[in-house]
Amino acid sequence: MAEWLTVEVFDGEFPATRWRRAHEDALLEAALTHGASEWLWHETRWGVVLELLFDSDEQLDAYRVLPAVQAALDAVPDRLRGLVVYRGRGGGSGAWVPRRPRPAPLTAAAALPDPEPDVFLGPGDRHGRTDLLDDSPDARAEPAGV
Repeated sequence: MAEWLTVEVFDGEFPATRWRRAHEDALLEAALTHGASEWLWHETRWGVVLELLFDSDEQLDAYRVLPAVQAALDAVPDRLRGLVVYRGRGGGSGAWVPRRPRPAPLTAAAALPDPEPDVFLGPGDRHGRTDLLDDSPDARAEPAGV
């Protein structure tokens, strides 16, 4: 089963794009010679992301421990908080197919009409009901004819 490996490198003392330019050839050569079938680079506002697709879990593990890969990962711009390596695609989605976009809202859609105002019927309404929660003085008076 194919396995993705994601390497996120954050900006630090120098931009992560400079790290990419310095180590891109070595990382991709090692990946291709160890069974990677696909790779993608993404530039983000916080750094760069490398996604590699290997045909098997064993190939991914062999790539991860190569000295060239270890040296590149040791040279990230921020050595304390500037590197995240994990299995799966970036963002943890693990999706093989991009998500479908939701339909755009219709610009000519009509707004819902305003609700009609509530009608409160007081004591002695046309059905002879009284509101037991009404504390007004008029509501406490007994209806005429009792």
